[in-house]
Amino acid sequence: MHPEDVRPEYLEPAALIRWDGSRLPERAARLTAGIDDEADRARSLFLFVRDQVKYNPYSPFWLPEHYYPENVLDRGYGYCVQKSALLVALLRISGIPARMVFADIRNHRFSAKLLDYMGADLFTYHAYVDLFVGGKWIQATPSFEKELADKLEIFPVDFNGRETAVLHHLDRLGQVHIEYVRDIGVFADVPLGDLLAAWDRVYGAERVQLWRQAFEGGLSQDALA
Repeated sequence: MHPEDVRPEYLEPAALIRWDGSRLPERAARLTAGIDDEADRARSLFLFVRDQVKYNPYSPFWLPEHYYPENVLDRGYGYCVQKSALLVALLRISGIPARMVFADIRNHRFSAKLLDYMGADLFTYHAYVDLFVGGKWIQATPSFEKELADKLEIFPVDFNGRETAVLHHLDRLGQVHIEYVRDIGVFADVPLGDLLAAWDRVYGAERVQLWRQAFEGGLSQDALA
């Protein structure tokens, strides 16, 4: 029996977090085959999204289909919102209630290349996942694959399926890495309109439009430097 805040939509497809007619149920079944414990199933799904779908902030972002979980899986990369949407879909398919969580964070360790691209060190509408396991809501951030974390000398998020695991405040050298600035809230689906409006406010509508034009003109999908 789930508590009242575990609403039906946290187990169902949504407008963007959708999987009807996709291969996602088959993939979720394969990733959780033979795993009886719910927390261990959640961890298996988390590790798949964290490590097999590469983090790339230079991802198409302006259309709903850019966030469809099967498209993210087929593309093989995505930024935090897209990777989190995929994990939410896989969790729901597996019978684990899940929803999107958004926050503003400040990244003190990202590259000069990305700083120049974004024009700010604030990530507005950074996304991660809220999932209901063991009678409680816990959070998990699947953004950075272990390989990238090792390259950047930051700690990978190691989610055990039972306790909250989000981006670390300090890196491996003891320097500040992530600062959580503002909680935005939880959502059953990706609030794309709100997200894009926030990007226009924080980064400037002209800059965001230039990002879109660059993608439409064939921007190279370089890995994070």
